[in-house]
Amino acid sequence: MELKKNPKLELKKNSLLYFSIGMTTVLLLAYVALEWKTFYETPEFAQNLDMPDDIDDVLPPVIINLPPPPPPKIQTPPVIEIVDNEKDIIETVIEAIEPNQDTEIATIDDIDFTKDPVDDVIPFTVIEDVPVFPGCEGSDDKRACFQEMMQKHIRKNFRYPEIAQEMGQQGRVHVVFVIQKDGGIDEVRMRGPHEVLETEAARIISKLPKMTPGKQRGNPVKVPFSIPITFRLQ
Repeated sequence: MELKKNPKLELKKNSLLYFSIGMTTVLLLAYVALEWKTFYETPEFAQNLDMPDDIDDVLPPVIINLPPPPPPKIQTPPVIEIVDNEKDIIETVIEAIEPNQDTEIATIDDIDFTKDPVDDVIPFTVIEDVPVFPGCEGSDDKRACFQEMMQKHIRKNFRYPEIAQEMGQQGRVHVVFVIQKDGGIDEVRMRGPHEVLETEAARIISKLPKMTPGKQRGNPVKVPFSIPITFRLQ
């Protein structure tokens, strides 16, 4: 079989030689690069920084003259005045105020008794004589009768507003009013989920009858009372 390539031009037979030469060259260049040293000339401004050898390392001390301290203050002793012992002294005589057989005793009619002040506003829960709702005059427990008659009055005059029903408004309206000294109802305040329900609650309270006012130590006083009115859709 006749060969198509010239055996003298085959590169593979000398590949190991070429590899060794290349490796040796690379290692030689790396060694030269690592061991290469470069020297630079000193610039002119750095040469001028050389200090002469005759300068001592230790600097001379700095002397600062401080002003003299101020002279101490001399305290003068207090002047003592000698008073003559023969000076007249006015003596105060305190008379005894204890009663004796000559002391005049005042009668009971001449003594003014001051009554303890009574507050104008007394809460319903602590007042001595609660306001009397019409129809509770003969009741033994006027406090419980008052609350029962209030519930009856609310049920009797209760009317669910149509606009509140259409809007789906419901909830509890807290009503606070004051029973005045003459038994009338005044100072009505409401707080509820909607203004329509508050208006209806005010209308119910406005229909309350005149009552017998509450009394504290026999004196008519103002009595605040609170009650919730519940509006609930069926």
